[in-house]
Amino acid sequence: MKKINQNKLLAGLFALSFLTACDFEEINTNPFEVTEEMGKRDGFAVGGSITAMERTVFPVGTQANDTKIINEYQISYNLSADSWSGYFGQNKSSEWNGGSNNLTYWLMDDWISATYKNSYTEIIPAWKKVKLESEKADTPEVFALAQIVKISAWHKTLESFGPIAYTHAGEAALVIPFDSEKEVYDAMFKDLTAAIVTLTPKARTGGTIVADYDVVYGGDAKKWVKYANSLMLRLAMRIRYADEKTAKIYALQALKQEFGVMTDKSDEAQISVGAGFVFRNNIEWLSVTYTDCRMGSSMYSYLLGYQDPRLSAYFKPSESEQATEAFDKNKYQAVPPGHTYAKNDVFKAFSEPNIISSTPTYWMRASEVYFLRAEAALKWQGEFGDAESLYKQGIAMSFAENGIDSSVDSYMAKGEAPVGHETDKPYRYTASAPTTATTAFSGTPEQKLEKIMIQKWIALYPNGQEAWTEWRRTGYPKLNLVQTNRGTSEGITKESGIRRMKYPNKFSTSADDKANYEEALKLLGGEDKPSTKLWWDCKNGQL
Repeated sequence: MKKINQNKLLAGLFALSFLTACDFEEINTNPFEVTEEMGKRDGFAVGGSITAMERTVFPVGTQANDTKIINEYQISYNLSADSWSGYFGQNKSSEWNGGSNNLTYWLMDDWISATYKNSYTEIIPAWKKVKLESEKADTPEVFALAQIVKISAWHKTLESFGPIAYTHAGEAALVIPFDSEKEVYDAMFKDLTAAIVTLTPKARTGGTIVADYDVVYGGDAKKWVKYANSLMLRLAMRIRYADEKTAKIYALQALKQEFGVMTDKSDEAQISVGAGFVFRNNIEWLSVTYTDCRMGSSMYSYLLGYQDPRLSAYFKPSESEQATEAFDKNKYQAVPPGHTYAKNDVFKAFSEPNIISSTPTYWMRASEVYFLRAEAALKWQGEFGDAESLYKQGIAMSFAENGIDSSVDSYMAKGEAPVGHETDKPYRYTASAPTTATTAFSGTPEQKLEKIMIQKWIALYPNGQEAWTEWRRTGYPKLNLVQTNRGTSEGITKESGIRRMKYPNKFSTSADDKANYEEALKLLGGEDKPSTKLWWDCKNGQL
């Protein structure tokens, strides 16, 4: 393998990381852009930019980055979607804005600005560079890869905020117009289709693309095609309540493409080691060093209730006197959501995520894909396979992904249901069992959907962004409610939770930006509030 000049690569990535603006004018300005001469060295103009793009899908850093990227991940994702999804409770909730923050449904502008920056803005300069250089060198397969990575990041922005600039993004203009959510999904399906067509010939021959710089798959074209198909399936199912016809077309296309979707653990898209880097897991640092980020009470209810063998793979036992003995003879305890009590040693002693520094940061795993297929099979019977078989395969794959050698049949036959959650110290919190749903694949179509989504939610851990989005889309799994809701003035209830993030304040600073912002709200079809539902968040309560 070609040896990469790490000093030059790190310098380039450091330069790209300075692009933190969220307003429209700054989106298209890059004063720190790598020069043409620098770009020619060691293929950095293309390869280094691919690395930079991949590192922004979820912010990941190395020891050389100190805590900068860890802190970015915390305010962009961990103190929002990771917690809203029910995965985590936080020890220090009251330290942030006196308890009025994302965790208690009072959205902090600097936090949501960080989400927008990290999921959208930061990828643009590197994407533009790849587009330009791939056109010069006539290497469309490199741009195809960049398109897949871009969509991996931007669909999170779309599903967090609503309308975004997509079809005109990166153009040389002071103000870039927004596209409606439907227009963006249609464009993403078109771009994914084109990228798959471009990469398929290389996949057939076992070819690679910028292998020295690709930190996800080491340039493996076939794996990128399978991931792109899986991403298409994810997005197709996302819109199935809003546009069933389009959803079905692209779900079938993803499954029938030559190389299909992810089916094996080795197909997973993740970042841990690659291109000469060793990346740190953000959640490990938040848990161990910051003594925050503990088991969420909803995870406690489902994992303990189902006697789920993934419990010890996901969380460490607790030595707290408040902890409860589980089926594995270890004790566990969780931090309730949305509390406003000061940090304390009681919460600090509750169950930590069983994540170490080298644990990968996952974009997508094969277990998620099986559950996507199970939902499609349940909805469109006869064309997507057998829903129960795919449901079972999803659980089995999740077990395998977590190194668990347990019988899926026994797990499904237990008949156990989630349990309630209770703590006495430092305050009393009681939540009843969120549902009576068991693991057996039985009941009405809607009850079966709930079970698919519960198991998908468990398997997605700790990808809170995807879990929060799917919870909004389907209403499952049912989660324990926050203790404190400070978003009532914005129309938020404990039951509804946060439906979207508000646009950052910078979006309406100048006159031009404000006019563009007003157009975005017309496309949104509602007020710029966290209670406004997005286009695809339109389920009527039935499968």
